[in-house]
Amino acid sequence: TLSKFFSCNLAQRLVEQGQRADVLHVHNVLAHVANLNDFVAGIRLLLKDDGIAIIEVSYIKDLIDNVEFDTIYHEHLCYFSMSTLNHLFRRYGLLVVDVERIPIHGGSLHIVVRRGNTEVNEQGNVASLLNEEEAWGVDRASFYEGFGKKVERLSLDLKRMLGELKAQNKVIAAYGASAKGSTLLNYCKIGKETLDFVVDRSTVKQGLYSPGSHLPIFGPEYLMCQMPDILLLLTWNFADEILK
Repeated sequence: TLSKFFSCNLAQRLVEQGQRADVLHVHNVLAHVANLNDFVAGIRLLLKDDGIAIIEVSYIKDLIDNVEFDTIYHEHLCYFSMSTLNHLFRRYGLLVVDVERIPIHGGSLHIVVRRGNTEVNEQGNVASLLNEEEAWGVDRASFYEGFGKKVERLSLDLKRMLGELKAQNKVIAAYGASAKGSTLLNYCKIGKETLDFVVDRSTVKQGLYSPGSHLPIFGPEYLMCQMPDILLLLTWNFADEILK
C-alpha cells in the first residue's frame, strides 16, 4: 500500500521499479481529481500494453434528469458524460472499449479503458451511448437550462411536506450525516424546527452535530429507542441497504 496521491510522476516511478498494472480500478475517484490530465497520463503510463482500467463515475444525465443536486459538493470537481470521458482518454492514447450504465450513486457509468489506436472509431455500447448523448444535446446549454428551477421546486415540495407532517406533531428524524445530506438540508433551510435528530453509522460523526443545521448525530440504534414517526433518508444512494 502506498499512501500517496496518484499522479503521472508516481506512475513513472512505479514503472521504473518494474511495476505495471494488468488492471487498474478507479471507482468514484475521477470526480475528485484536481488535475485530470496528469491523472489520466499516469493511467496510460502504468497500464501494461494489454492492461485495462475499470472506472466508475457518476453520470451527468442521471444527475440532471433526477435533480440530484445534493451530489454537487466540494469533493466533486467534475461531472462526466460519456462524451467528455471519451475526449479525455483519447487525448492520452487510451480508448474506452466498453460502457455500462449502472444505478449506484443515483446513476453512474462503468467504463473499461485500454491503450489503443485513437484513429479507430468507437464501437458497440460506447458508440451507442455517444450517439444518444448527441441526440440529448449533452454538449449544449439547453440540456442544462431549467435545472435550477427544478431544484427550487423540489426544495419547496420537500419543505411543504415536512412542514405538514410536523404540524401533525410527528417526530421526524434524518438518516445520514453525509455531505449530500448537509447540502440538501442547508439549501432547503431544514433544521431543528423540523427535524429532531440525525443518525449515522459512522462512529466518527456520532456525538457531534450536522453542519449548518446543527442537529445532534446518534448511531442508527438510537432509532429503536426513539421510534420516530418519519425518517428522512438523506443517504438515498444506499436506500436498499438501509431499508433492510
